[in-house]
Amino acid sequence: MTTSAKTLTLVKNSDRLEKRLKEIPQEPGVYLMRDSSDRILYIGKSKKLRSRVRSYFRESQKLSDRIAMMVRQVVEIEFIVTDTEAEALALEANLVKQHQPYFNVLLKDDKKYPYVLVTWSEEYPRIFITRNRRIAKEKDKYYGPFVDAGLLRTTLRLAKRLFPMRQRPQPLFKDRPCLNYDMGRCPGVCQKLVSTEEYRKTIQKIAMVFQGRTGELIDVLTENMNQAAESLNFEAAARIRDQIAGIKSLGADQKVSLPDDTVSRDAIALAADNQHACIQLFQIRAGRLVGRLGFFADAQSGTPGAILQRVLEEHYQAADSVEIPAEVLVQHELPEMDMLAEYLSDRKGRKVTLLAPQRQTKAELIEMVERNANYELERTQRFADRNTQAMQDLADIVDLPDLPHRIEGYDISHIQGSNAVASQVVFVDGTPAKQHYRHYKIKNPEVRSGHSDDFASLAEVIRRRFRKYAEDPQLQRVGNSDWPDLVMIDGGKGQLSSVVEVLQDMNLMEDLRVVSLAKQREEIFLPGESLPLPTEAEQPGVQLLRRLRDEAHRFAVTFHRQQRSDKLRRSRLDEIAGLGFHRQKQLLAHFRSIDYIREASPKQLAEVAGIGSRLAQEIYDYFHP
Repeated sequence: MTTSAKTLTLVKNSDRLEKRLKEIPQEPGVYLMRDSSDRILYIGKSKKLRSRVRSYFRESQKLSDRIAMMVRQVVEIEFIVTDTEAEALALEANLVKQHQPYFNVLLKDDKKYPYVLVTWSEEYPRIFITRNRRIAKEKDKYYGPFVDAGLLRTTLRLAKRLFPMRQRPQPLFKDRPCLNYDMGRCPGVCQKLVSTEEYRKTIQKIAMVFQGRTGELIDVLTENMNQAAESLNFEAAARIRDQIAGIKSLGADQKVSLPDDTVSRDAIALAADNQHACIQLFQIRAGRLVGRLGFFADAQSGTPGAILQRVLEEHYQAADSVEIPAEVLVQHELPEMDMLAEYLSDRKGRKVTLLAPQRQTKAELIEMVERNANYELERTQRFADRNTQAMQDLADIVDLPDLPHRIEGYDISHIQGSNAVASQVVFVDGTPAKQHYRHYKIKNPEVRSGHSDDFASLAEVIRRRFRKYAEDPQLQRVGNSDWPDLVMIDGGKGQLSSVVEVLQDMNLMEDLRVVSLAKQREEIFLPGESLPLPTEAEQPGVQLLRRLRDEAHRFAVTFHRQQRSDKLRRSRLDEIAGLGFHRQKQLLAHFRSIDYIREASPKQLAEVAGIGSRLAQEIYDYFHP
């Protein structure tokens, strides 16, 4: 087979597709779909591999837009056979975690729901709230997403008052602890006045709160309090007593009426329209609602039961075994309920029951979860309607054949040519998709301090962004998730002309729609047109472009300030002979700032890896002439 035949997608090579499908067995296992660059697009599991994989390529099979886009890019299919379906689920979880395939994200990364991150990879872990769940270090742990951000912040504030823990991301002083240590809020992490083992025990107790294990935590603290009292350490006993009271106050008004409130359980339900599925998962421990998690999925990705099953699989794959409850209540029967129960029981080390209640108190709990999902769906619909209206208006303004699914915005930031950078921001369906944001350092030697050239800078960035499409004309453009439906340049006719010239030189203008948005009057320009389009600044399509432009400007300015700050911070160290980039980095990582380096003695400087006594003396002499 020729190389070109191998790189053809399977949907365009029916003979090779059929041959490959016949090679896949009807056994449980995991399948991996790859594109022409050998990148893994999707990882899935099934109890009958061949039937599941074949279903992607049947013309009668109605696929969601996301999966249909993925299927059009598949060049190769691999599979791994397992003994049972539960083993396939566990293997799928490990492979997805390892490779992070783009199309495996069933649950959309909705930025309005916060997570709690515990940085277990650090010597003294931090706990903080974040709305960006990115690929963290292997040992770091996310909890959530949590729907009630206010309650989450209250919980974390209370935890910081009850338990002595690290309060600052960086030390305030170099050689002494700050006021938090004197107040008993921090055990002196910055000066290592507490051992790593003892500090991690404290963080593990706090993490139990966000795992929904407050009952277990109270039992542990009660035992510690009794031991302290028996040892006549009444001060420690009183402190633990206050911790117990504070933890109990968190759930004082969240009692859920259930007949067996000693059982830990999760309850999950969804509400869906033709496009969106909003899922709510309530975590109930000892009869108290300790967590309310929210997820979004594509309503066309499967039946309600299949969506709930996938949500539970993804949620519990990322959870610790102690977070898995003894009972899971579901709104609909799951297609593979027995398999999921077996998998969860194996992970937890004891039996886990999955139940779709139809009557009495447990059914009423599911109805309450469903009502919350309906409220979230209504809010999502309002937000989607606003975005759809804006995209439709924008499509009418610039004469696009369809709604612009992916829009990219570009901006340049510098100070008189110094530290020139560019930003690329992406809106998908009218919403910022920050995982696709990119920034660029301008490499053009003509752009330097005292000599700026926004036209040349934009031309360079656009050339770098679309270079791969110019070098490989066979690479799919329209319909590719990486190909924008619209490109917006921040600027007027001059900036637009420089970009158009580059795209024409790369033979890409035929498939790419480009506009510019001028700042002063919010005017939209098209290539080759001397006058702006007749628009009003407040109409929905123009507002969408303004949001894109403002986000591109913010992202560019932030990166520019970072580059400028790094340069200013390193400028003095550059003047020291023998102190290269790597050693500068080690010094700054150790001392945190130039001021601390200036104050350090030769002996303290020599403690940094790679800084010998001779170089330490030279650094000291530089700051103390």
